[in-house]
Amino acid sequence: MHEFEVFGPPDKDTTRGTLGGGPRLLLRRLREVMAEPVSPQVRLDKIVIHIAANMVAEVCSVYVLRADGRLELYATEGLNREAVHLTTMRSGEGLVGLIAATAEPLALSDAQHHPAFSYRPETGEEIYTSFLGVPILRGGNTLGVLVVQNRARRSYSEEEMEALQTTAMLLAEMIASGELQSLVLPGNDIAVRQPIDLKGTPIADGVGLGHVVLHESRVIVTQIVAEDVNYEIERLDNAIRAMRDSIDLLIERGDMGQGEHREVLETFRLFAHDRGWLRRLREAVSSGLTAEAAVERVQNDARARLHRQTDPFMRERWHDLDELANRLLHQLTGRSLVTSHEDLPDNAIIVARAMGPAALLEYDRTKLRGLVLEDGGASSHVAIVARAIGIPVVSDIANIIDFVEQGDAIIIDGGTGDVHVRPSTDVENSYAEKARLRASRQAQYHKLRDLPATTKDGVTIELQMNAGLIIDLQHVAETGAASIGLFRTEIQFMVASQFPRMSEQILLYRSVFDAIPDKPITFRTLDIGSDKVLPYMDKVEEENPALGWRAIRLGLDRPGLLRSQLRAMLRAGAGRQLRIMFPMIATVEEFAAAKRLVDREIAHLTRHKYEPPSELKIGVMVEVPSLLWQLDEICARADFLSVGSNDLVQYMYAADRDNPRVAKRFDNLSAPILRALKSVAEKANEAKKPLTLCGEMGGRPLEAIVLVALGYRGLSMSPASIGPVKAAILAMDFAKTQKYVIDLITRVDGGHSLREELAAFAKTHGIPI
Repeated sequence: MHEFEVFGPPDKDTTRGTLGGGPRLLLRRLREVMAEPVSPQVRLDKIVIHIAANMVAEVCSVYVLRADGRLELYATEGLNREAVHLTTMRSGEGLVGLIAATAEPLALSDAQHHPAFSYRPETGEEIYTSFLGVPILRGGNTLGVLVVQNRARRSYSEEEMEALQTTAMLLAEMIASGELQSLVLPGNDIAVRQPIDLKGTPIADGVGLGHVVLHESRVIVTQIVAEDVNYEIERLDNAIRAMRDSIDLLIERGDMGQGEHREVLETFRLFAHDRGWLRRLREAVSSGLTAEAAVERVQNDARARLHRQTDPFMRERWHDLDELANRLLHQLTGRSLVTSHEDLPDNAIIVARAMGPAALLEYDRTKLRGLVLEDGGASSHVAIVARAIGIPVVSDIANIIDFVEQGDAIIIDGGTGDVHVRPSTDVENSYAEKARLRASRQAQYHKLRDLPATTKDGVTIELQMNAGLIIDLQHVAETGAASIGLFRTEIQFMVASQFPRMSEQILLYRSVFDAIPDKPITFRTLDIGSDKVLPYMDKVEEENPALGWRAIRLGLDRPGLLRSQLRAMLRAGAGRQLRIMFPMIATVEEFAAAKRLVDREIAHLTRHKYEPPSELKIGVMVEVPSLLWQLDEICARADFLSVGSNDLVQYMYAADRDNPRVAKRFDNLSAPILRALKSVAEKANEAKKPLTLCGEMGGRPLEAIVLVALGYRGLSMSPASIGPVKAAILAMDFAKTQKYVIDLITRVDGGHSLREELAAFAKTHGIPI
């Protein structure tokens, strides 16, 4: 972290004549001006006069960043007043533009010889030599630039720079409030409240129209000037102690609080005791700020410095500091980090830097319309839970928290990754129509619910559903799913505050059986490790966790954990059809070892006279490429196979599916992947073993018809995908599609995408994709 000094106590010697009355007096005067019943332009003019007088400067100017990226002179004392609203410059142009682009202050004793100096003759600034400018920051974003200038060559002190930065905080609130909007000429709108169009990664399909609800919402600091500095220091110290106690309590209880991992809380605890951070907070209060304003001041400075960091470690430290400052601000104001059910709007779209699955489930799901994240991949557990709830999700929107305010109108498109903040009427109407069309399509899919997924020439495909929570199971009846092809058991473990007891596990699995008594259910044993860390278990540090100690490897090395889960499943499945599937199997020997544990638990049930399942099937997930060369052996031992295409594809291409730099580098619809999938289908069909694909690939209509052509007769997917996939299957001719797909992957060379050719075939033959 950067160490930096905040300006000293207000009674510091000012015999140099650089601060006329000190920063605290200036803040009070400016606060009085802010309260006067005058027009925005008059208020701004008075502010620059006060700043110039206090700083003993001959010039004080305010430049505001417009929506088109240009900086416009909004007020000045000392320069030519006729230049106001006429002088503009691009961000990065001139000294003012340089400050806006870098979000860093700039102090020069001879400004005109700086390489970035850009002369504006209409301002009359050629007679001024010294220059001090600071960015007007809010939430880490630059809203404008505040400048003072002097004729004489001089060096501005750290105290003066800090005073100007604190003054800029008041201007930031004035700009953000929209008060200056009345001064805007047509087409020159201020950037802060303008519509913003952002592009992210689509995670869960759907369109959401609603209003922003900030997860761990930003506290808006309105009282900046302290009435009693000693009282504010006492408030700050009390809040720090309370925050420390709350973090210590979370760690001691093993409760990760909002789904965060233990390591994050340990980092919070480390930063909460950091002397440098605490010193900067106390110095900011000593300069005349309230405790809240001091936290925001230090937070803004840290954001501006670390926002531009490319080093992953330093960026992570920025997240730590930002999270800690948010917690401290909430502690000071006595506000909750999560919006209560009563205060949540009916059309809430949650916006968060990051979020765990437990945090999302704490919100009233009946009011959620979408989720926007700065960080979180398609296979992250918050994304899985969001899909289960049925809301669209967009991720990888950098600094989204800083672009929005609580209650802002927002539209998200989980199919394209588009996010529109404060959308125009035209955009809003367009998406409202899109939402209506989507609802119409859903109504059409609902009409298909009771129809079998049978191709035109009579090949029937079993469409199954992926699930992981009890709330998912309501979708079975809604969609007409044939069964549960994948029940992710680890999600229930992840949202729990401690490892579920045997009785709790039995209750969960029994509840699943009871919810859909007439449908087969395939339970996957715990797939934990890598990015799926249980909050109450110590995380094992590995250089490459995706290829490390996870899933069946962890289960076989910790057989007590796996056996307790198997025993719970077997007891819950008494008298019922039970299907158990092992993930991440890399060798036949691993599957044999896991199956022996099942045999031991069956023997245990027999000894203790528990009723066994009426039928028990043990299957394997084909997701590790090594299993592709052991298909004959695994088919001889397993009762069924299920392809986990998410992991299989990323391992085949050595490309992390959650890494945006490589996730889209390769396509599922390429010859190498399709040939591998074809070989699995051929071996399973030869051995007469049921085969399903349960990855995201099976839930996309185009990919689904290709999989059917390759020999797959079972596809398991999210509830929202069943309707579109069924519509595609009903419209396809199996024989024609199979011939085209097999010919295509046989004759092409290389690993390039075949998506365009396959999509053209579907369009030509009237298959909706």
